[in-house]
Amino acid sequence: VRENIVRHVEMGKDHYTASMEGTDEIGLAVAATTFSILAVFFPIGFMPGVGGQWFKPFALTIACSVFVSLFVSFSLDPMLSAYWADPHQTEAQKAWITKKLDIFNRWFNKQADNYRHVIAWALDHRSAMIALAIGTFFSSFTLFTAGLLGVVGALVGVGVIVFALTSKRMALPIKLVVSAVGVMLFIALPKAVVSSGLVFRTVGVGFFPEDDKAEFTIALETPPGSNLAYTRLKAQEATRITRAHPEVKYTYTTLGGGASGTVDEGSIYVRLTPKTERSVSAEEFAQVLRGEMKNVAGVTLSVFTNDFGGGRKQLQYQLRGNDLNSINQAADQVLAIVQGTAGAVDVSLSTKGQKPELNVDLNRGVAGSMGVTVGQVAQSLRPAFAGIDAGDWQDPTGEMRNVEVRLIPGARRNAEDLRQLPLIVTGPNGVPSTVPLGQVATIRPGTGPAIIDHFDRELVVSVEANASGRATGDITNEIVAKVGTLTLPPGVRFSLSGDAQAQNEVFGQIFFALGVAVMLMYFILVVQFGSFLDPLAILMSLPLSLIGVLLSLAITGYTINLMSLIGVILLMGIVAKNAILLIDFAKWAREKDGKPLREALIEAGAIRLRPILMTTFALIAGMIPVALGRGEGAQFRAPLGVAIIGGVLTSTLLTLLVIPTFYEVMDEARHWLAGKFGFNPPMTAEHPVPTRPVPAMGD
Repeated sequence: VRENIVRHVEMGKDHYTASMEGTDEIGLAVAATTFSILAVFFPIGFMPGVGGQWFKPFALTIACSVFVSLFVSFSLDPMLSAYWADPHQTEAQKAWITKKLDIFNRWFNKQADNYRHVIAWALDHRSAMIALAIGTFFSSFTLFTAGLLGVVGALVGVGVIVFALTSKRMALPIKLVVSAVGVMLFIALPKAVVSSGLVFRTVGVGFFPEDDKAEFTIALETPPGSNLAYTRLKAQEATRITRAHPEVKYTYTTLGGGASGTVDEGSIYVRLTPKTERSVSAEEFAQVLRGEMKNVAGVTLSVFTNDFGGGRKQLQYQLRGNDLNSINQAADQVLAIVQGTAGAVDVSLSTKGQKPELNVDLNRGVAGSMGVTVGQVAQSLRPAFAGIDAGDWQDPTGEMRNVEVRLIPGARRNAEDLRQLPLIVTGPNGVPSTVPLGQVATIRPGTGPAIIDHFDRELVVSVEANASGRATGDITNEIVAKVGTLTLPPGVRFSLSGDAQAQNEVFGQIFFALGVAVMLMYFILVVQFGSFLDPLAILMSLPLSLIGVLLSLAITGYTINLMSLIGVILLMGIVAKNAILLIDFAKWAREKDGKPLREALIEAGAIRLRPILMTTFALIAGMIPVALGRGEGAQFRAPLGVAIIGGVLTSTLLTLLVIPTFYEVMDEARHWLAGKFGFNPPMTAEHPVPTRPVPAMGD
């Protein structure tokens, strides 16, 4: 609004008139832009589940701030421009920076006039512009498999097609042949990059971005049944290896607890020096430690560089069924696949291996003749393992303490000692007596699963792993493809859990909300512009940002994750702004000034170039600190800034060329359809309604 008011002031109008007419002229574009952004974030604000917890605050904040800015743009800005104008100064009175800005403004106005020739050239080569838009859109998908070299090859094919369609020296048959060559290059070059193994910097898919908080945790698991002393010994070995690195500031070890509540588990918290004082990231340092920890025998060590999983590993693949033996057999097959997949580290099973146990088999015939029940056998074993309360004892300080009696650890592991436990039975004459437990039961040592998990009333065994050096989505896709070739035992089902399951859920909700947002944006623009075709030209600007988003993520090494998708959501509302500014002014020029369509589009490009570039570079400047990701924890938000910068750059450049072309094509199609089916196209000052006397009734 301010920029348009200033433009009207430069046309020679007084500030009051410039504020009134400038706001009126751009009011529709500002309202359409604001309501389009609201249409994007309205469905995002009502997302359910985990996605809603992440996106609701963001969506509501953006929606409220944009709505308030609309009110300010239509009230405070025009008022200040009308009554608090800049004082007029002669050239001699201006400060040196004002003179430099005047020089820049004159240079920019000259470039805006030159841009008229660019739009005219684009309108003269509509087929080339359409090929450019379609080609760049589909080229972006090669970044998933062929990387940067693949997208360069695809863009080479697009360039050949555009060159053929814009060349004036080629005859039509030659243009068609060269365009066909461009299409073949577009398809063949990315495939050649993949087949030759020259893939470089692909774009992966993950749930959370990699983050360096200058800290991580090492989880340790000793064999099931290990005592506290053994676990402490292994923890000290791991701590000694970790502290040998200068990047480590300090460590803190915790033993016991965990999911099973036993002393064969523990964790080591590792605090690193600040990110600016070391040459490796936390993930790179963790990868070095994984290699060194292999020398620690008798313990399983896993390194967690983020805590979003609540202590659970990032990748979890469940085997579910009703037969534990079949599930374990299938789990071993999947375990081998995961261990052989690049990027999967710290691979383990949720069963935690086998744990030593004592099996007590009751001889029901003997027990029945003696009147012994299973409950009595369990009560006889209780003093050995759980202990029994033997009363109170007053220590020398006078404090009362509870006394609990239990067998020593050696006796609890010895089956022969357990067979001698007394079992109270009632004799034929009703007199209680004791018999050894071994007389009515067989006690033998054995092994069994350390943990038995159930999910949805089914037995489940999970194959768990962390990801390092590769996106979790890429690892999961490869594992799922390999598991699909296995023949699992009957009754065993394979399913995803952990980050993969949450990622599928949240990403599905995001894309559904984006689809609803595009639909709402279209309806709002239909109401704003009074046309069903004009909004389609505006919405064509949305896919133009995809090549920039993916290309910027590939160059910086980031993935498509939760934060970069927040940037994509923000882009949905931002990139349509440029198209709205162009098309709104073109419609204004046609309806008010009677300019032909092409002249109106060229004029709209020259006039709206300044506000388009102003808002674009302002947004990029605001996102640069976010994209740099300096400091601990800032790297988590960096993909958001990178995605927005890349998407805004490409969408702005392509919008300035492609959107006027799309609008002209759609306008011609509208008039052609109107003539074919007998409809009346919308009348503008370009085609005024004839003025002649209206015949009176009855003439």
